[in-house]
Amino acid sequence: MPVAIITGASKGLGRALAAGLAGRGWDLVVDARSAGPLEAAARELRETGVRVVALPGDVTDGGHRAALVAAAAELGGLDLLVNNASALGAEPLVRLADHPLDGLRTALEVNVVAPLGLAQEALPLLRGSSYLASYADDISYIGGVPYIRGAGNPGTYESHPYMRDVRNAGLSDSPPYVGAGGAILNISSDAAVEAYSTWGGYGAAKAALDQQSAVLAVEEPGLRVWWVDPGDMRTDLYAAAVPVDDDSGRPLPETVVPALLRLLDEAAVSGRYAAADLLAGAADAGGSR
Repeated sequence: MPVAIITGASKGLGRALAAGLAGRGWDLVVDARSAGPLEAAARELRETGVRVVALPGDVTDGGHRAALVAAAAELGGLDLLVNNASALGAEPLVRLADHPLDGLRTALEVNVVAPLGLAQEALPLLRGSSYLASYADDISYIGGVPYIRGAGNPGTYESHPYMRDVRNAGLSDSPPYVGAGGAILNISSDAAVEAYSTWGGYGAAKAALDQQSAVLAVEEPGLRVWWVDPGDMRTDLYAAAVPVDDDSGRPLPETVVPALLRLLDEAAVSGRYAAADLLAGAADAGGSR
């Protein structure tokens, strides 16, 4: 069975994605800072018949990150790493003039440094994964130009077999894509690319995550690296960010899961995606925080 690590999996999008993967037979290593909610989520996931290792801890702790990867190795390897755990930096969000610098440091540690640290720890297993089939017969992978919506690419996501056009065209001497390794999914935000008042600290951290993901995609052409704006969701994170906002009309995280699974199903090329595009195929669906 394929194996995934999902951080921040006790609630919200992490828990919803874990349920979606468990329903498909994936074995899971899940983490969260609070042991009680994490174990409750793990018990529910185990009811599907898959193996679930729940390790409470902080993703900024290198020892905890090493334990997550070691647990995946015990399950047989690693095919998908999901960096979902996030920190706002200030709760509620505040203007940059008032943003606590220690909070910004925390946001950078959780949203940027920890995902890289976990990726570094997991790379040997991900490189050895055989879950994603090679598309070498379909297209040459242009290592220097991962798919990024809005960077000369259409808003609509198209599945990988139809990429013989120039959407990802690059240098003629770029090596062919021959990788069949695993995937890294980094949960980003529209705040990474849009200037929203009070979202500056969090947005800066997510923008750094986006750039880090783009470079990793170039440096690791044998892997898929996806960074995804999930769109507005009814989560505890958003409630903490803007507690005065009525989020009752916002979609539940479960509605985003099919978009993330589509990336896996179609072995999508590395790049930045918006869940709204993956779900609806709108020409310019955009994204949101």
